[in-house]
Order: sequence, then C-alpha cells, then structure tokens
Amino acid sequence: MRIAQISPLIESVPPKMYGGTERVVSWLTEELVKQGHDVSLFASGDSITGAELVPCSDQALRLDPKCKDTYPHLMMMLDTVRTCAHEFDLVHFHVEFFHLPLFRQMADRTLTTLHSRQDFNDYALLYKTYNRMPLAAISKSQSTAIPMANVAGVIYHGLPANLFKTNLKPKGDYLAFLGRIARDKRPDRAIEIARAAGIPLKIAAKIDAVDQAYYRDEIKPLLDGPDVEFVGEVNEREKQDFLGNARALLFPIDWPEPFGLVMIEAMACGTPVLAFKNGSVPEVIDEGVTGYVVNTVEEAIETLPKVLDLDRKTVRATFDERFTAARMARDYVKLYRKLLNKPAPLETRRANGVGAGLVPELRISHEPNRT
Repeated sequence: MRIAQISPLIESVPPKMYGGTERVVSWLTEELVKQGHDVSLFASGDSITGAELVPCSDQALRLDPKCKDTYPHLMMMLDTVRTCAHEFDLVHFHVEFFHLPLFRQMADRTLTTLHSRQDFNDYALLYKTYNRMPLAAISKSQSTAIPMANVAGVIYHGLPANLFKTNLKPKGDYLAFLGRIARDKRPDRAIEIARAAGIPLKIAAKIDAVDQAYYRDEIKPLLDGPDVEFVGEVNEREKQDFLGNARALLFPIDWPEPFGLVMIEAMACGTPVLAFKNGSVPEVIDEGVTGYVVNTVEEAIETLPKVLDLDRKTVRATFDERFTAARMARDYVKLYRKLLNKPAPLETRRANGVGAGLVPELRISHEPNRT
C-alpha cells in the first residue's frame, strides 16, 4: 500500500526532545515500512526515517530562531501534499483539522488522526461541515467529545517494543513526573503527593513560553522545599533511566487527556502509574494491574502504597499486549483498507484526479531511501 504520512513541522520526526505527536508519527511510519508498505513522510528536513522523506522545512520549526509563525510553513506543506496526493492510496494527516477544506474532495482517500483535546464547542460546526472526512480518535474519551464528527475508528497509540527495557529492580528511590510544566498537567499535585508520602520526586518537564509565568509564580516556589528535583527536558535515551528507575509515575492531570503517551512509556519500563481520572486515563490503565486511577490528592496519597506494590513484570507484559507500535500499525492498516474498500460518493470519485485540480506538479520517488 502506498501511504503518505503528514506530520506537524514543529518538531522533527522523531523529535529530539519533547514532542508527542511527532514521536507517534515516527513510530507508525517506521512500523509501516517494516511491515512492507511504501511510505512517504512529509515532515521537517532534519527528520530521520526509513520511509521516503519529503522535507517541508529545513528543520523543526521550534528549533529555528528565524521562525516566528508556523502557519505559513504548514500551508505550504499542505499545498505540496495536495499536488502529489494522486500518487498515494491513502494520505494520513496528523496536523489536526487545518487541511480539511483542501482535501474534502478526496475524502475517501484520507484519514486524519486527532492528537489534541476535542471538547470545544467551536469544533461542532467544523466537523459537521467536513463530515465526509474520516477521523481516527486516539481514545474513546476523545471521540465522545465530538459525536457529530465522522470518527471511523479509535486506535490507541503504541511504541516500539524494544524502545525501552523492563527494569524489574529500579535503583532510584523516587517518584517520577514527566511531561510539560502546565496548569492542566498539575505538577503541584505531584509535589504534594510525593511530600505527603515521604518519597522524593523528580520532575522532567518542558516549559513552553506560554507556561513561563505559571512556572515562575506557582511551581518554582514549590521546588525550594525538600526532596523535589527539577531536571528539565529529557531525551529518549535519558527517559529510559528516568522512568525505568522510578518506583512509580505520577500522572495527576486536570484536563481531558486525549491519550497520555507517558503512561505507556512508563509501562514499557515496568513502572506502574498513579493517575487522576480524566480523559483517556481509565482506558489506558488496567486498574490494579498497571496502575491505579484516583479522583483526589487525598485518594492518591492513600493509594500510592498499592501502586508501589504492583508487579513490574506484569506491567510490562500488559504493555506488550496492548500498546506496541506493531499493534498500532496493524490497526491503522485495517482502517486504511476499510476506508478504501468503502464505496465513495460519485462526486468524490470524480475528484480523485487531475480533473479536480489535483495536478501532478510534484513527483515523489518511491525508491528505498534511508535518511
């Protein structure tokens, strides 16, 4: 199958540091190549892939000091995709909904994975207007927020089975918090839980510009107390040690989390998870097996000893059963084939070619290339 994967340009694929969507795009792309599909990846020029790379910016835009606005770059990438869309059996978008007006006429050969929260009233009219564009949700919780949308399937994220090693005997006597310093991630809750339990906390997190004031005014003062260490962003290699040596991951979110990639990264290391009941959390965590789900800080403090007693080998075994990239790719291929075999409206079929303005202005080589 000839497949185009369309990634955001904010981070490289895979990202050098923080970047959930681009990381998932990388894992999916590489697994599709491994499974024998002909894949082209539209992404930043510093991306690394076994697929055919179509560079749509010189480097990840977050790392480009000259980039002040990402939208022009996104628009140019989408136009590049549009001009060569006829070369692919299916075009898989990971850029939320910005492409919907441009590709509605070839809706039957597209899939859009939604990576962000969807519980905004503004989205209702958008998805009603473009309700022929098939969408993939990353959790049932995410999909329930958009009943008006054309959700073709729910596919959980997965990561390579060999990306992290199981650590059955963690060396660190600490709890871990990994993600962003942001109000909806609630690092303050993690600090309160750890201090009440008398267990050190290590925080590995990115601080976006929009969250600088929150960090300065509300989180940084909390770091002055005992047994809390802020280590900043960590890369993939550092993440193995950080998560693998933690006694548990704290995921005390206060928003409708679409998926929560860090939860399965911890599970891959054998590390159990203590999380708050929001969004996808009850779908991702197997209660009493890979972690526990709570509603309050008080409940979290009370439940933490049970989390620490969970069997790390079982945590990893459950990850292998539910959250590998191989499983994710197989699920997407099933959905691709389901969409391609579905009879399309007559006007959509007429649109799949030069007559609809999808003029072949750019040719993509499908010869093997290792970037």
